[in-house]
Amino acid sequence: MIITPSKINIEVIGAGPNLVLIHGWGMNSAVWKPLVKKLSKTHTLHLIDLPGMGYSQTILPYHLYSIAEQISELLPNDTDMVGWSLGGQVAMRIALDQPEVVKKLVLVGSTPCFVNVSGITTQTHWQHGIDQDVFEQFSDNVAKDYQKTIINFLTLQCMGSRSAGSTIRFLRGEFATQPEPVNQVLQSALNILLETDLRKEISSIDKPTLIIHGDKDTLAPVQAANWMAQQLPEALLRVISGASHAPFLSHEKEFTDALLSFLRSDVVG
Repeated sequence: MIITPSKINIEVIGAGPNLVLIHGWGMNSAVWKPLVKKLSKTHTLHLIDLPGMGYSQTILPYHLYSIAEQISELLPNDTDMVGWSLGGQVAMRIALDQPEVVKKLVLVGSTPCFVNVSGITTQTHWQHGIDQDVFEQFSDNVAKDYQKTIINFLTLQCMGSRSAGSTIRFLRGEFATQPEPVNQVLQSALNILLETDLRKEISSIDKPTLIIHGDKDTLAPVQAANWMAQQLPEALLRVISGASHAPFLSHEKEFTDALLSFLRSDVVG
């Protein structure tokens, strides 16, 4: 079933408690498809295309607050929510602004602040991200060749998987069937990653939260996950050895086992 009462495209699959999956920058909901068969046996999945990506129309203004607001308006209350990378920041924004929507929160390869900040005090200084020049180089690569950049990115993220080749072929096929984001949307979404800093707010998220992170993640270093686990009131950290930025692709079984165990549990820790 496809829900399109607004500009946001949501595919609903399965039966059971609601589980929302929000993908990362430049992707679409197809990135979750390798997990759908297993997760849909126990949950009603809501596979969301972020604005301007997949089958979702873009929105204006294009910033984290408006994206979170648009998505939350389409979801039932008391919903378990998984956010990967940029999707994790969207999920955190929803938990902060519309807390009634979120029951449990799962942050995958995410961080309150993607780009390093040079600050005078410990409150402003942040070195658990990537350098701005690295970020700008990635932005340039996207502008030159989006398709090549995305496939190279996904290939790197699948390293460590026993089925890396078949997973990449599957995702390439899925992505080829969906509209390619326009450059303006890609750059606007990159600006969100560049400018977002949730460090001052994150301790206000009072939801049971599972942080799943790869210890080889270079886009959101594992130190950021450790920091979040210390700041969030009800956090459980699961670091997957050998995984990079997309542990749900490279270490699918470990990821789904950790996710389902957390969703079934009544407590954190």
